Amino acid sequence: MFSFHHVFDHPMARGFPNRFSTQYRCYSVSMLAGPNDRSDVEKGGKIIMPPSALDQLSRLNITYPMLFKLTNKNSDRMTHCGVLEFVADEGICYLPHWMMQNLLLEEGGLVQVESVNLMVATYSKFQPQSPDFLDITNPKAVLENALRNFACLTTGDVIAINYNEKIYELRVMETKPDKAVSIIECDMNVDFDAPLGYKEPERRAQNNDEPTEEDGDPSSYADMDTGFRAFTGSGNRLDGKTKGIEPSPAPLAPSDIKRGIPNYDFKVGRITFIRNSRPQPKKNVEDDDAMNRFIAFSGQGQSLRKKGRKP
Repeated sequence: MFSFHHVFDHPMARGFPNRFSTQYRCYSVSMLAGPNDRSDVEKGGKIIMPPSALDQLSRLNITYPMLFKLTNKNSDRMTHCGVLEFVADEGICYLPHWMMQNLLLEEGGLVQVESVNLMVATYSKFQPQSPDFLDITNPKAVLENALRNFACLTTGDVIAINYNEKIYELRVMETKPDKAVSIIECDMNVDFDAPLGYKEPERRAQNNDEPTEEDGDPSSYADMDTGFRAFTGSGNRLDGKTKGIEPSPAPLAPSDIKRGIPNYDFKVGRITFIRNSRPQPKKNVEDDDAMNRFIAFSGQGQSLRKKGRKP
């Protein structure tokens, strides 16, 4: 068997740094050559790196999962990500479009990639960049499902999630316990801020003023729709001739309009159900006493045979 005990004691092996740091030219996923559609990369927060990066990372004493810090030195912008595959061409890495926008990178721009260790997330707060996000029935469940494709979060980033063939952008407002956290196998509380450009609907104050004279005048209700009125149609003849005078509904007198009687004993927080039932007649006290004086076996029997007749 081969022994690897003395390999790591070699002076060249001890000279290897424990931190991965290199520079790549970055491109969006749409520039990735191949017959397969890699739109799944756009739905998450992971990048595609060349095979040489895997070879170099395997020689380093790094912790898993592999997390990286991306820095654009020209604009002094940075973010964090995970790695999805090592199939890119040498010297090139492929990033999601939203990540390139956060770093202010163009196609073929240089990005510094460094391996990092991040703390596990316990809390995060997001702000939707459009009020359309409120149309989702259960936004927390949708976000939780989308974050499965992410490895870490960075405060200040604007991430993009895809739901029902529509892209929603959310800004990471806050993360705990650090500004950059890992969300792999974590128990994280999620909170939402008001969407960008959202305005709360104005609530109209209820006017409790007393009704005016116009409201109390029954004649003002003459034009109201009173529902069905009998015998207001026009007649037809069998010979097809129309009548000379078309009957018109009689005008509604103000006295015919029935208005509800207000309940002056109304109390706030109390509901009263009024039954439209006829009042029952009052029972006499004597009848009640007679019913209460019940005597067992006090009835009279009946016979099938009539009395006074012999069989």
